[in-house]
Amino acid sequence: MIPDIQTRPIAHLASGDTLGIQLYRFVGDRPGKKVYLQSNLHGSEVSGNVVLQQLIALLCDLDSSQLQGEIWIIPNCNPFSANQRSHHFSSGRYNPYTGHDWNRIFWDYEKHAAAQPQTCSIATFAKQHRDDSPEQLIQSFRQQIRRAFDAIADTFQTPHGLPLEQRYRYHLQDLCLDADYIIDCHSSSNLAINYLYCFHDRQPSADAFLLQYGLLMHDYDGNAFDEAFCKPWLALERELAKLDRAIIFDIEAWTIEIGSGMDADPDAIYRGLRGIKNYLATKGILDIPKFPLVQSLSHRTQLFERSQLVNYYAPRGGTLSQRPLIGTIVPAGQQLYQLVSFNRNGNIPETIEVCTPQRGIVFDVARNCSLNEGEYVLGVVECDRT
Repeated sequence: MIPDIQTRPIAHLASGDTLGIQLYRFVGDRPGKKVYLQSNLHGSEVSGNVVLQQLIALLCDLDSSQLQGEIWIIPNCNPFSANQRSHHFSSGRYNPYTGHDWNRIFWDYEKHAAAQPQTCSIATFAKQHRDDSPEQLIQSFRQQIRRAFDAIADTFQTPHGLPLEQRYRYHLQDLCLDADYIIDCHSSSNLAINYLYCFHDRQPSADAFLLQYGLLMHDYDGNAFDEAFCKPWLALERELAKLDRAIIFDIEAWTIEIGSGMDADPDAIYRGLRGIKNYLATKGILDIPKFPLVQSLSHRTQLFERSQLVNYYAPRGGTLSQRPLIGTIVPAGQQLYQLVSFNRNGNIPETIEVCTPQRGIVFDVARNCSLNEGEYVLGVVECDRT
């Protein structure tokens, strides 16, 4: 297949240069679902770029008869963050102008509807369309979301204008608002395993990514990219359930954490690409040899509540002298890490041992072993917490 390649300008700079994002659009012979994938929303998280480059190469080698529907891909979706540097270190998690996390800026229709109850209430929509078919519900609700979203463009040319973050998010969300499935490829800012974020009632689809672990989200504010996309549909499902219309829409959003930040680890990339291919084949989007993989029949991703992921912070300043390998299962009461703490009190350096109160899985570990008091050390999913 030959993709339709578009470069879309997103910001004009003081230097006179224009930043853009490049979209690769693959269209199959048969109509079907739309899949939207992006990577590198945070600048140091580069593994997703390689995964999506390899996915683009795979699709280019396929015949259009092997794709049902459309796949839209934007690797390197945030040139602002991708180009941030501090000496050898890539940063890019935060907008340096405002300090906002690039993945906490997105437009949430559910919040918009709550602020405009007379015209956009999700509860009212559910009552009006309770007896519609799932296809009619999806079409009508998309139209309602799109009308509200398109009104944002009207403010671009007003005298007061819009802040950069609102302009930027408009360009990304405009491309995916009508998608059925979105996959946002991230990596940890630290050393980390591969895992995914899963919304409730989408657990069966999580297994298709063939990852060992995932975090199940029940609480979300809608500011993250995947949340902003999926949250209105989850809200509509809840409103319909109140009216005795139980329905789960075939609309899904995923954030996949592909290994460590500032790394392009071959194993993490292999697992990320394999999972995405398997998911697309399971959903009937791609018809490729050997996929879905045979292990899809038995694989179960172990999902934990997001609240079970506990962050550890340095009790004192010092040097991290011993730290666990990512993915390690640490029994309750066992040493988690050691910190060598220095002082200016005429005393010898102190070795601080920190143990985990409950059995846990090490999801990520700070890349920098030099820590001030209160700085991040690692994250552990506490397995035995009820």
